[in-house]
Amino acid sequence: MPQTVTSASMFNTSDFSHQLHPTKEDEHGMLIFQDGNLISASLEALIEHLIPTVDYYPEKAYIFTFLLSSRLFIEPKELLSKVCRMCIEQQSLDEPELDKVRIRKFGPKIMQLLTEWTETFPSDFRDERMIGHLKDMIRRIASCDESYWKTMNQLLQTLNQKLATLNKGEENTVKVNASMNDKLVVIKTKPPSIQRDIISICNDPYTLAQQLTRIELERLSLIGPEEFVQAFVHKDALEDTKSCFSEQKKTENLEAYVKWFNRLCYLVATEICMPAKKKHRAQVIEFFIDVARECFNIGNFNSLMAIISGMNMSPVSRLKKTWGKVKTAKFFILEHQMDPTGNFYNYRTALRGAAHRSLTAHSNQEKIVIPFFSLLIKDIYFLNEGCANRLPNGHVNFEKFLELAKQVGEFMMWKQVTCPFEVDQNIIHYLHTAPVFSEDGLYLASYESESPENQVEKERWKALRSSLLGKT
Repeated sequence: MPQTVTSASMFNTSDFSHQLHPTKEDEHGMLIFQDGNLISASLEALIEHLIPTVDYYPEKAYIFTFLLSSRLFIEPKELLSKVCRMCIEQQSLDEPELDKVRIRKFGPKIMQLLTEWTETFPSDFRDERMIGHLKDMIRRIASCDESYWKTMNQLLQTLNQKLATLNKGEENTVKVNASMNDKLVVIKTKPPSIQRDIISICNDPYTLAQQLTRIELERLSLIGPEEFVQAFVHKDALEDTKSCFSEQKKTENLEAYVKWFNRLCYLVATEICMPAKKKHRAQVIEFFIDVARECFNIGNFNSLMAIISGMNMSPVSRLKKTWGKVKTAKFFILEHQMDPTGNFYNYRTALRGAAHRSLTAHSNQEKIVIPFFSLLIKDIYFLNEGCANRLPNGHVNFEKFLELAKQVGEFMMWKQVTCPFEVDQNIIHYLHTAPVFSEDGLYLASYESESPENQVEKERWKALRSSLLGKT
C-alpha cells in the first residue's frame, strides 16, 4: 500500500526533477520519454498513466502535474468519471463476483489517489457530481472490505472542512472588498478631530509588517493551484477543444489578491499625500520605509513591493520638498532589492534565499515566503505564451506542464504556512477599510501639498480642483 502523502510533501519541489520514468508498459507507444523524462503523450495515455493498478501507483509529482494541467483539456468531473470507469473495467468491479484478493490490493491505491485529489484540489469537489463519482468508486470496493466506509467518511469529513474554510474565507473577502472605499475622499476638508492615519493606529513598523503578513497569508490560503491554469485558459485556446470552464469558478481568489496589492499601493500613497505639513509627510515616508524593511526581513515580498510601488507613484515622487526631509538611504537599498533590472535578478536572489531558509526552518516565522505575486503571475503567463499546450502531432506538451507544476507547487508550499503573528483587529480593520484617494485624488492632494512646478501641472491642478472640489 502506498504511504499517505501529506499536502506539504505533494508540493516538495525536489520531486519536480522531471524524472517521471515509465513504470507501466506503454503498449501503444503513446507516452514519449526523452532521457528518462516524460515529455509528451496523448491525453488518453496520460489519463491511463494516472490510474493505479494492483502493482502500480503514479508518482506524486505526476499526479499533481496532470491534475493541474488536465483541466485545460477535460473538465475535472469528466476526468474523474473516466478514471472511475476505467478502474471499474480494469478491476472488473461491475461483476457479480469480485476478486477480493485483487480488490484488497487495488483498494488502498485508488483511495490514496482520491485522497490526494481532494487534498490538493478541494474546489473541484464543490461539484456534487465529483462527490457522486467518489462515493460510487468507494462503494464498489467497500463490498470487499467494510473499512473503506470509515475511510470514505473520514475523507469526506476532511474535504467538507476544507471547503467550509474556503467558503468562509471567500465570503469574508467579499465583505472586506465591499467595505473598501476606493473613491476620492477629501480628507483635508474634515476637522482634525475625526481624521485618522496609519501612524495613529500603529506606530511600530514591525507590528504593521506582521499584520500585513497576516493579511497576505490569509488571502494566499484561498488561492487554489487550479486558478493559475484557469487564469490563462483563454490565452492559449486549443483549436479542437471548447472551453472547459463553463461551470467552474474561475479566478476570484487570485483576482482578489491582486486587488489587495493595488489597494495597499494606493493606501501608502494616500497616507503620504494626506498630511498638510511637510514634516508629517516625511515622517510617514520614513515610517513606511521601516515597514518595508521589516517586510523584507520577514520574507513578505508582496507587501514590500506594494509599499515601494506606492512611494514611487508620481503624486508621491513629485513631492521633492518632502523627500528632501527624508533619510533615503534605507529606501534606496530596498529599491535596489526590487530593481526590475535583469528580470528582477536581485529580488529573485533574495527569494531563493528566503525559500532556502523556509526549507530549513525551525519555526513558522522562518518558513514565511510571500513572493511578489504579480511577477509570479507574469512568469507563469510567459511560460504559457511561450510554449504550446499541444504539439503538432496532437500530443499534450507535458514538458511544459512539468515546469508549470514546479512553479505552482513551490507557491503551494509557501501558502500553507501558519501565520505566527497574533491578529490585531484594529490594524487589520484600518488596512481593509481606510479610505484611499483615487489617482486623481492623489494628484490633487499632491498639488495641494506642494504647488505645481510647470504649466502642465498647473492646468491639471485647476481641472482637478474644479471637478473634485467644485472650486476654480
